Amino acid sequence: MAFAKLQKVLISDSLDPCCRDILQAGGIQVLEKPGLSKEELLVEIADCDGLIVRSATKVTADVLEAAERLQVVGRAGTGVDNVDVEAATRKGVLVMNTPAGNSLSAAELTCGMILCLARQIPQAAASMKEGKWDRKKYMGMELNGKTLGVLGLGRIGREVATRMQAFGMKTIGYDPIITPETSAAFGVEQLPLEQIWPLCDFITVHTPLLPSTTGLLNDSTFAKCRRGVQVVNCARGGIVDEGALLRALQSGQCGGAALDVFTQEPPKERELVNHPNVICCPHLGASTREAQSRCGKEIAMQMVDMATGKGLAGVVNGQALSKAFAPQTKPWIALAKALGTVLRTTAKQAQGSVQLCTLGTPLKDAESYLAPAVVSGMLAGGRQKEVTLVNALLLAQEAGLKVTATHNDMAPEPHGSAGLLQVSLQGTPLRVAGTLQGSTPVLRELGGATFKQPAPLAGHVLIYRAKASEPSTLPTLAGLLGKAGIQLQSYHSSGAVAGEQWSVAGLSAPLPDLTELKPRVTDVFQLHL
Repeated sequence: MAFAKLQKVLISDSLDPCCRDILQAGGIQVLEKPGLSKEELLVEIADCDGLIVRSATKVTADVLEAAERLQVVGRAGTGVDNVDVEAATRKGVLVMNTPAGNSLSAAELTCGMILCLARQIPQAAASMKEGKWDRKKYMGMELNGKTLGVLGLGRIGREVATRMQAFGMKTIGYDPIITPETSAAFGVEQLPLEQIWPLCDFITVHTPLLPSTTGLLNDSTFAKCRRGVQVVNCARGGIVDEGALLRALQSGQCGGAALDVFTQEPPKERELVNHPNVICCPHLGASTREAQSRCGKEIAMQMVDMATGKGLAGVVNGQALSKAFAPQTKPWIALAKALGTVLRTTAKQAQGSVQLCTLGTPLKDAESYLAPAVVSGMLAGGRQKEVTLVNALLLAQEAGLKVTATHNDMAPEPHGSAGLLQVSLQGTPLRVAGTLQGSTPVLRELGGATFKQPAPLAGHVLIYRAKASEPSTLPTLAGLLGKAGIQLQSYHSSGAVAGEQWSVAGLSAPLPDLTELKPRVTDVFQLHL
């Protein structure tokens, strides 16, 4: 699926010119206005389909609300704490980042900070500029043989660890996601946090800012550390409790700190910044020509690829959507959405519990993208402006629609090699099932009735139910189509269940008048799939 409406993108922070150039070469109009106030941003974003930011622009809920056409927010960098991801998800706005773009620059800055702490290089340089020659005052330490604790072993953490090992440092660390076997491969022994604190001469943090990582270093954890521990934070302000850090510096429990980030930027409270054992930078982690070029290039290419349907990378909140770009999953997502639409329409409700059952090995682990697709079909046309794979499950939860899924590797014949998707709504007798014929979604079962020749679910579709004992309704339908100048593209009928059978007709356009057909059918529905 391509984002055909992605026509205009606002760049609201300073980025390398290559970002603008790549977007424009991809046929996207670019509005480049760095340094906007919030009020100006609310005005400029109103008619934009995309927004690209670094860390300065705050993409809050009210900014997202003002952006009526917004489809995607691109963060040229790693952290997305300046983006209200939950509000974006609720609105169906995709959030993407460039997780690898500034990794090397941030890692190199961290290593430089460690070296500066060990040898007090900034303080000594400042002293020299004041005309002093204080050789004894700036006695440092060697890094060889010291222990470095790395909290967060993602891209940046592992780059820091491998570089500091070259200085002879022992690297230990902690990460709840990276396995000990993985970290051992790049020379980091993982330990529980409680064991890490007393072992470290240096601690560096490389986690995202989450409720679980806010204040990770605090009064309690500083008390457990080796006296004189050196602390580095080039990740996010708030991971190190700044009040606790100042108290630890004043008591000597912390021997020095190197900070590139702060809870408030720029920091208004200067006591921590001015402490003689603190080295500070104004959030320079990604401020290299190489990182800026890389991040600008990557976010622009990701947006162009998304707009043209080539692929999706760096997804933060729409993992199911990324599957919509894979050739092998696109048709299944279309089928799932169509089945959700058929079920909601024929059941005349979109509440309760939806049960998905995937059958056949091709659909193993397909729940992650098929469940949101079914829900998007179930909720389409409701009170929400737009239901997408980004916000479908969140909106379902808010609407009281519970979604469960099961899988069976065995699919009934003749679907074993292709797979079969069944969807039912608790409290109703209706169940729909479908599969693919080539890349075309087809309806296999509706309300217990099976179609011997599965009916295509694409374009304009007319679905109706009639008594099996009555004369065929096809001549009547053909007459209505002839009067309206509409072509009948396909026609399929199911077997009879309880004396009734379903018919599915593919039309070249919606039938404007169903008056003559309605007396002859129990139910009739028109859908655009």
